[in-house]
Amino acid sequence: MSSVNGGAAAPGQILTFHLDQEVFGVDIQRVREIRGWSPVTAVPETPSHVLGVLNLRGSIVPVIDLRARLGLERVTETATTVIIVLTVVSAQGKRDFGLVVDAVSDVADLSAKDIRATPPGITLSDRNSVPALATLGERMVLLLDVDGMLAGDSGVAL
Repeated sequence: MSSVNGGAAAPGQILTFHLDQEVFGVDIQRVREIRGWSPVTAVPETPSHVLGVLNLRGSIVPVIDLRARLGLERVTETATTVIIVLTVVSAQGKRDFGLVVDAVSDVADLSAKDIRATPPGITLSDRNSVPALATLGERMVLLLDVDGMLAGDSGVAL
């Protein structure tokens, strides 16, 4: 999927998942795998939203608590907590990250008419992790810009 509306996903498929009461979506082409929750190895002197690293078939993958990264209250892991392993693209290349989310929902198809830019003035900074919204029936899905959100994360250099 290419980028539209300042980093929002263009029409195609998204993986939807839950954080708190909200539904988020990421480009399905970025998703490498979905793993059940398992503890990670903590690394000293990392930002609070970086839980640690995971050994994924010989590759060391940073694991991000997406709730903490987006300023939501942390919760204890449950039976539905998963780690979504996805690929982030930056000027330095590609790198895999794990995102801890409350639960995975489904894969949804988007069309251009479903996507709208996030209204201006509602984010705290210029670095908007949710540059677009999608409507799927009666549901509102917050579309994450994983490249902008994670590749620029000073705590996890690429």
